[in-house]
Amino acid sequence: MNAASTVDASRVFGFKIPRRASRRSFFILLAAFGSAAAFFGAGRASAAEPVSPPAERMAPPDSSVAGAPDPALVTFTSGGATLHGWLYVPAGQGPFPAVLYNHGSEKNPGWFPPLGKFWTEHGFVFFVPHRRGHGRSPGDYIVDLQREFRAHVADPARGQQHDVELHERANLDVVAALAWLRAQAFVKPDALVVSGISYGGIQTVLTAEQGLGVKAFVAFAPGAMSWGGNPLLRERLLAAIKKSPAPIFLLQAGNDYSLGPSELLGGELKRKGAPNRAKIYPAFGNRNDPADGHAGFAVRGSAVWGADVTAFVDALLRP
Repeated sequence: MNAASTVDASRVFGFKIPRRASRRSFFILLAAFGSAAAFFGAGRASAAEPVSPPAERMAPPDSSVAGAPDPALVTFTSGGATLHGWLYVPAGQGPFPAVLYNHGSEKNPGWFPPLGKFWTEHGFVFFVPHRRGHGRSPGDYIVDLQREFRAHVADPARGQQHDVELHERANLDVVAALAWLRAQAFVKPDALVVSGISYGGIQTVLTAEQGLGVKAFVAFAPGAMSWGGNPLLRERLLAAIKKSPAPIFLLQAGNDYSLGPSELLGGELKRKGAPNRAKIYPAFGNRNDPADGHAGFAVRGSAVWGADVTAFVDALLRP
C-alpha cells in the first residue's frame, strides 16, 4: 500500500480515511481508536487516548529540529493508573521495529524531537512513555519523594535504599508501557529495543535484568548524576547488568557528570563479552558543561553515536 492508497476503515471506525491519507496516519488513528475498543470490552486493557482536538492530540511543532515528525499523545495503564506518552510512527508499510525510550528525572520530559526524527528515519516506531509524576502522567514526582524522605530521615543508608526502591517502583510503569507497545498492531512484537538517559538509563538497566523478550538495550549514562552519592544504587545496577539475558550497549560522553557507570557497569559488560558493549565518546558540546555531556549527548548527539547504536541494534534484530 502506498501513500495514495485508500485506507478503508469503515468497518472498524464507521468512516473512511481520506484517499490520500498516509499509512502512518492510519496507524496513529488506529492507536487512538484503540481506547474506544478497550472501553467497550473489544480491545486491550491499555490503549491509546481517544480522539481529541489537534492541539491535544499532537505535540506542538518543534522548529529547532527540521523535519521532525509530529508525535501522537497516547495513554497506557499501569497499576490502575492512566499514564501518558508520545508516539512516533514512521512512514511506510508496517509493522515496524520499535524503541521504547525512558526519559530522565525531569518533571516535564516532553517528546524528544531529535530522537523521534532519528529513529523514525531508521524505520522504527519511537515511544516515550511518561512515568508517574512526569509530564501528563498523574502521581508523585520521584524527585519530590526523594527530597521529602531525606527531610525526615537523616540516615544516608536509608535514603539510598529509598532511592533504589523508588526506581524499582517506577520500573513497573516501564514494564506496563512495554506491554502496551508490544500489543500495537503496527509494531513487530519480536523486534523491540529499550533505551534511556540518566534516570531513564537506570530504568533501561533494570528492565534489561528482566529480559521481557527485548532484543537490545541502549543505556545512556545510567545514574551518572547520582553515582557518587549512592553506593547501593551502584550495587543494584551492577547486579542487574550481571543478570541481564539480553545484550546492553552503555554509552557516555567524556564530559558527563561522572564516568563511574562506564567504569563499573561498562567493565562488567566488557567482561561478559560481545555483543555487549560500553563506550566513552569524546566530550560533547561545551566540554566544560556536564549537562552537554549528559542529556545533550544522549538527545542531540546522534551524529556521534548513531552509527554505533544502529549497528548494535540491527545486528541483534537480524533474523
